[in-house]
Amino acid sequence: MTTAFLVRTPAAPRRPNGTGTRVWWLLAAGWAAQVALRLWLNRYHAAPVANPDETGYLLAARWLAGGAAADLSGSTFYHAGYALLLVPIFWLTSDPESAYRLAVGVGAVAGACAYPMAYVLLRRLRLGRRAALVVAFAAGLSPSVLVFSGFALADAVLPVVVLGWLVALHDLVADEPARRRVWAGGFAGSGRLWGGVEAGSGRRRVWAGAAAGGLAAYAMAVHLRGTVIVAVCLLLAVALWRRLPRAALIATLAAAVAGAVAGDALNGALRAALYPQGPRDLSALLVERLTSLEGQAWALSGAAGQLWYLIAGTWGLAGVGLAGALALMARRSAPLAPRVLAGVLLVTTLGIAYASSAALPDEHRVGNFAYGRYLACVAVAWTLAGMLVLLRTGRRGVVRHALAAAGLLAVTGGMTAWYAGDRLHSHAFIAFDFPEVIFLTGVPDALDLTAASLSALALLACLAAAALVRRPAWLTAVVLALIHVAFVAHLAPAPPTPGPDGLPAPSPPGRVAVEAGVKWNVWVPLSYRVWWTRIERYQGTPPEGVCTAVVPQDAGPPPAGWTPTGSGHGWTTWTRCGPRRA
Repeated sequence: MTTAFLVRTPAAPRRPNGTGTRVWWLLAAGWAAQVALRLWLNRYHAAPVANPDETGYLLAARWLAGGAAADLSGSTFYHAGYALLLVPIFWLTSDPESAYRLAVGVGAVAGACAYPMAYVLLRRLRLGRRAALVVAFAAGLSPSVLVFSGFALADAVLPVVVLGWLVALHDLVADEPARRRVWAGGFAGSGRLWGGVEAGSGRRRVWAGAAAGGLAAYAMAVHLRGTVIVAVCLLLAVALWRRLPRAALIATLAAAVAGAVAGDALNGALRAALYPQGPRDLSALLVERLTSLEGQAWALSGAAGQLWYLIAGTWGLAGVGLAGALALMARRSAPLAPRVLAGVLLVTTLGIAYASSAALPDEHRVGNFAYGRYLACVAVAWTLAGMLVLLRTGRRGVVRHALAAAGLLAVTGGMTAWYAGDRLHSHAFIAFDFPEVIFLTGVPDALDLTAASLSALALLACLAAAALVRRPAWLTAVVLALIHVAFVAHLAPAPPTPGPDGLPAPSPPGRVAVEAGVKWNVWVPLSYRVWWTRIERYQGTPPEGVCTAVVPQDAGPPPAGWTPTGSGHGWTTWTRCGPRRA
């Protein structure tokens, strides 16, 4: 995604058949190693910790599998696309801990797929086979696909979906060097033509377009961020209407629209089942943000904070990639495929950053101003873009792009600090929001924006220095891998402290009800733990036929016939036994 690969390289000489076989074995072995690493890192994950997000996806999967529903009314809506991947788990087991461990396994498998997908994308962009193997493996260890793969979150699959989408878009718009072209009125043996290109080539474009549209629609079914991806995909098809075969573009549009309609129908059914009184509605807040100066200031500064995190959390490589993409788009003589990928990735990134920031309510946490999770889906792609720039631009280009990345980091960080002010220190700092920043600063309970920026620039300087040697690909990939190994060592978990987790523990098969005064951080995770029935919500006296009632800790003595059976922080359980037990 830089001017370095504007010049077409000749088709690689035909290699012995064994070379391709060895590559696939290396990809399979690397993928297995990355799965094993993720399973080792997440070996202590036995229950949802990122609530209500993880619980929302798990409850959606359980309901889709035919299990008990839940009432998440008033909570954020968690889409069904990712939950579909977890459905077979709940066909195998109903035990919450076993199901969660299997969900972590699914995340490990999905996150590890970033490695082969990154390899395919790098090969499409003309990086050599050996260099692509090592660079893709190092990029596959990026925090954005390492941290979230250990949780039941949509972020475990979105980065791989985005990489696959970019590969499909490249195949849609790229000319194949080996493709045999014929002129209008060409020789008789040329076969049927498709827009001046061989018919077989046209069919490949059609399949690529269908894959691009389908992956965009699936991303939309997984998370609202996918709406931006669908919009970019549709706009691209319209923009290229006169430059590409119509059949391929129609396949792109049809797959995107049909997939989006199907995903919306599935999400509608899930919304009706798990959010009977409606999910959390942020539309009024979004309209206010988009139509007021203060709202625009919030949205733009929040987007700048996300871009700052994207650059810092990729050790400056995203900044290098952004600079390279802008330079490439400014050069009209560049081939279509790299320009399209650069533009698509840039517009998608800016769209997600702005839209997510505009819709984000003020929760009085530092993550409102600098946050990495929403752009984690494009972080690996930008890491690859940054590596390509470092490996392709020559020594002067490496220095220029590294300085440009430093400038982008300084500008976005400055905007974030200027708008947030003292709120970066006075608001709540949630460590889960800042894994890369904590690694950069060594401070686990506060955001030191300056220290994180300087540390990221120091790592970028190491990567740039490695790119200046005579054979940069291997050394630069090794430096990136070493950074990620250090991050893995920093992330390595300690054994959990044995003991209760502080939640109620009702016993099956009786009905369970939660009083309206109990806080969400009790009843939401309890909705997943109670796998045999749907938790009921009530006010006043517990409903008739309920066996276990969860009430606020200060609720006082239970009504006649109920017995206190447990208590914790913010809750007490009452049990009703005997003939009235359901």
